[in-house]
Amino acid sequence: MNEKNGEGLTHLGPDGSARMVDVSGKATTVRTARARGSIRMKTDTLAAIRSQSLSKGDVLSVAKLAGIMAAKRTADLIPLCHPLLLDDIQVDLTLDDSLPGVAVETLVRTAGRTGVEMEAIVAATVALVTVYDMAKSLDRTMTIGDISLIQKTGGRSDPYFAG
Repeated sequence: MNEKNGEGLTHLGPDGSARMVDVSGKATTVRTARARGSIRMKTDTLAAIRSQSLSKGDVLSVAKLAGIMAAKRTADLIPLCHPLLLDDIQVDLTLDDSLPGVAVETLVRTAGRTGVEMEAIVAATVALVTVYDMAKSLDRTMTIGDISLIQKTGGRSDPYFAG
C-alpha cells in the first residue's frame, strides 16, 4: 500500500501488470528537481580536463549538453516515465580537487502534473558518463557515484530536501 494515500502500488494495474500512472486528475503545478553526482579520477586526468588538453575536446561543455539532451529523452529510457515538456534544464559541472574529479548538479523544471525527479537524475548520470567517455583514454579507473535526488518541489509531496 502507498502510505501517503492508501492506494496500492501506483505502477501496478488491478491485475498486477505494469502500467503508467494516470496523472490526468492531478493539478498542474510548477515542479522542480535537483540531483547531484560525481566522478572520481586520477589527478592527471583532472588536470587534462582542466587544461582542455584531451583529444576529444572540451569535456565539460560536451558533458553539459549530454545532460541536457538526456533529461529531454528520459521517457525514452525509463519505461513507465511520462514524456514531459521541460521548461528549464540546468547542468552545472565543477572541477573538484578534493575528489579528485568532477561534480555535477542538475536542475529541471516544468509546469505539469507529474514530477521531474527522473529527468534530473538522468541528466546528472549521463553528464558523468560523458565525462568518463571523453577521458577514458587517460583513465579507465574513474568511478561514477554519489548520484542522488537532493531537492524536489511541487505536487502532493512538496517539498523534499535531502538531509
